[in-house]
Amino acid sequence: MLSSGYRTLRNFANKPLYGRINCNFTGFSLNVTGEKNTKSYRINYKSKDTGAAISPWHDIPLRSDDDNGNLYNFITEIPKNTKAKFEINISEKGNPISQDVSKGNLRDYHGPIFWNYGCLPQTWEDPSIKHNELNFYGDNDPLDVVEIGTQQLNTGSVTPVKVLGVLAMIDTGELDWKVIAISSYDDNFHNINNINDVNKLMPGVISGIREWFRWYKTPDNKPLNTFGYNEQCLDSDIAIKVIEETHSHYMHLRQGKSNIDNNSLWLPASQSI
Repeated sequence: MLSSGYRTLRNFANKPLYGRINCNFTGFSLNVTGEKNTKSYRINYKSKDTGAAISPWHDIPLRSDDDNGNLYNFITEIPKNTKAKFEINISEKGNPISQDVSKGNLRDYHGPIFWNYGCLPQTWEDPSIKHNELNFYGDNDPLDVVEIGTQQLNTGSVTPVKVLGVLAMIDTGELDWKVIAISSYDDNFHNINNINDVNKLMPGVISGIREWFRWYKTPDNKPLNTFGYNEQCLDSDIAIKVIEETHSHYMHLRQGKSNIDNNSLWLPASQSI
């Protein structure tokens, strides 16, 4: 039986949190600068309307217009079956996608990830808030998503996804949720609506994701990652509550209401949301 933290997520108020920053966003194009496999490589976003630079973290809406707003915009950082650790650079002006650097070197996984991996815009795991059941703080990043469809998605692409569940991963003492989702373009999109469906139609996928994330840092002599809630993958209703909560934390950050010193994060000058 899951305890108070799980119930807290269930009871999180279903408020209309999904705001949109005032940038007249109707689409985007990508502008690549620098050479791939170098520290200068960047994937920048521009508004198709105005040509102005936009931030994938701040200016892409959380919810997709598809399916009456029941889908979410998934930003692919790392395509399935690749190793380069690309991510939205939350500290750099405009938040381009770049390859992570560790100890002065470009960071690659030690083996490929088998699913599309990225995040949800306008979400943030607040490092000043401790989860009242798991007793860990957020990891100071947008909310991670593992997309389990059959197609490889491109780095920088934005894809409407259906949310299916979530794993509560604990990584070096921080709570790092992993939302499980499926692309709206996948052949199984209409057949998979929750974790039970995933287990029936794609057996082994959830355990595979859990074990991949448990072990992936051990070649660097780091400890195994662990998972809350008895390692269960919580279902879609809980995953949506996690999204709502992290979107609320993001809104507080943008409105200057967070309890952290946000000088290390690049935020637009305007707080109009």
